Amino acid sequence: MPSEFDIIRQYFTPTSISQKRDDVVLGIGDDAAILDVSEHHQQHQLVQSVDTLVAGVHFPIETSPQDIAYKALAVNLSDMAAMGAEPAWFTLAITLPDADEKWLKDFSESLSALAKKYRVQLIGGDTTHGPLCISITINGFVPTGKALTRHKAQLTDKIYVSGTIGDAALALAAWQGQCLLREESIDYLQQRLNRPKPQIDLGLLLSEYASSCIDISDGLIADLKHITDSSDVGATIYFENIPLSKEFNLNLTDDILITSLVLSGGDDYELCFTIPSAKQADFEKEINEKYILVTCIGEIESKPGVRCIKDDKEIDIQGIGYQHFTDI
Repeated sequence: MPSEFDIIRQYFTPTSISQKRDDVVLGIGDDAAILDVSEHHQQHQLVQSVDTLVAGVHFPIETSPQDIAYKALAVNLSDMAAMGAEPAWFTLAITLPDADEKWLKDFSESLSALAKKYRVQLIGGDTTHGPLCISITINGFVPTGKALTRHKAQLTDKIYVSGTIGDAALALAAWQGQCLLREESIDYLQQRLNRPKPQIDLGLLLSEYASSCIDISDGLIADLKHITDSSDVGATIYFENIPLSKEFNLNLTDDILITSLVLSGGDDYELCFTIPSAKQADFEKEINEKYILVTCIGEIESKPGVRCIKDDKEIDIQGIGYQHFTDI
């Protein structure tokens, strides 16, 4: 049975080496990392975020180690995207029920592959024994004064989302036995749950256009409400405008379940953001040229709260969106 230090040496030091950044002076192997930020500090600000994934809460127990590793890093990369930041380094704190060498190999290889894709380096962390839990802290850079936040949405701003909404929630609902999926849709929907695509390129582009931004983790309404509450505004969105995938539409006919999954399902890790009306035309022109899928779903208003119109009627959206310690 490998020790804590054997695990770090065998499975996670190679992960740090697979994507080596010039600004990492000292990474894994000491009490702390040493990072050279002198190149950035005059023109950039440091952005930091942390996310924890717990088995049975954030992913089904039987999820593969490859998918767990991917999602653990991807959701942190998504936070960087929501801030308009370019990711740089991350630390990993992992709690393991046992030192399964096959599991560790699969986990570390998947983590390394995603880190390499987005040019982020693993620079340290911690390994402990206990119920499966993964915490990643990620750092990135944003040009000074250009960070996207939740608190600058203004009246008449248009509300957009990237990609399609509800796919991950549908996959989770199927796993929980709430519905059945067509055989031909299972792989696509499970990928949307287990391997969300961080919208880094879109986040970087939005720093020139958006007044506010958030990634959709707890549900569209819940996360949009974070923007409206922080900005002291309200919002109306239109259900018919929310982009749904072909696979989502093929698998559901229950109108109540459809509404619930789209508005409160979460786990999409798409971006929800606001664009000032004066910038809308230029933004849509650039987005179309870059073939990035975004959709306008509503508008920022003065009336507090978030409203959703469906079939020309306002629907009840009270109490939706995932909340830890209450949704248990």
